[in-house]
Amino acid sequence: MFAFIIRRLIQAVMVMLVVAMIAFYLFQFVGDPVSIMLGQDATDADRIRLTAELGLDKPVILQFYQFVLNAIQGDFGISLRQGQNVSTLLLERMPATFELSIAAALIALVVGLPLGVFTALRRNSSMANAILAFSLLGVSLPTFLIGILFILVFSVQLGWLPSYGRGDVVKIGWWSTGLLTVDGWKHLILPAITLSLFQLTLVLRLVRSEMLEVLRADYIKFARARGLTNRAIHFGHALKNTLVPVITITGLQLGGIIAFAIVTETVFQWPGMGLLFIQAVQFVDIPVMAAYLCFIALIFVAINLIVDLLYFAVDPRLRSSVGRGGH
Repeated sequence: MFAFIIRRLIQAVMVMLVVAMIAFYLFQFVGDPVSIMLGQDATDADRIRLTAELGLDKPVILQFYQFVLNAIQGDFGISLRQGQNVSTLLLERMPATFELSIAAALIALVVGLPLGVFTALRRNSSMANAILAFSLLGVSLPTFLIGILFILVFSVQLGWLPSYGRGDVVKIGWWSTGLLTVDGWKHLILPAITLSLFQLTLVLRLVRSEMLEVLRADYIKFARARGLTNRAIHFGHALKNTLVPVITITGLQLGGIIAFAIVTETVFQWPGMGLLFIQAVQFVDIPVMAAYLCFIALIFVAINLIVDLLYFAVDPRLRSSVGRGGH
């Protein structure tokens, strides 16, 4: 188990170094930070001074080494557009993105898991067929179109829910949350549902297919022959063995939700990291783009490690394999 964790950590470090190299080369080939920060009217002396301050006069290898050291300390420089520390900007926007992403992931799990079990156990019923037909919409329609339709119906026509922003938030230290205010909940509903629909349908269809496959297994037939109740068979045996691939997809999709909340945050003007990244792209704010890329990669690496460790809690075959020195 310990050797397994060490191997995963080494792999994670290698992945982060590759991502850091990609982010670093954004500085080298995308725009000129000196020209962006000083403007066209700057003198040659100003350009030389700022180039030295940013360390751009050093060899590329030394610049990359310094970039990695600064990134480890959470220092990605100054935003070219806002003139503030990039890490501070990300920390200000992080609560909004995490709040939205976790709400979307919970909706996808709480709704998708029972619907997947229902459509598997009642696969020939009209209700199950209707749920599967509806799930095709979540897979087929793009997220931005779903968000616009929600705004049109629930905000413009019905006037039930707000269409943009985060609403009233409460500060708890440096963390801000809208979950402690009614207005914050109202602003969260539409973007959270919009962001969750694709993951919801993915979880639903995955649970259904895995459940149907498990129900055809020999040990399920043996459990029926022993006289176990349907409840014990379905939830004590079949569902438990269905959870391994579900954990994998759910874990990876959580990282995907955080990374690709960009579209939802843009449609609803949700003040999270995704909206900050879109604004950075528009203004070629390279330090913000590089920091966002590194942060999202770190989230994916951490989630992959957690998912691998969760396997051991769910599937005893993996524990016995590692115990025998297997991979």
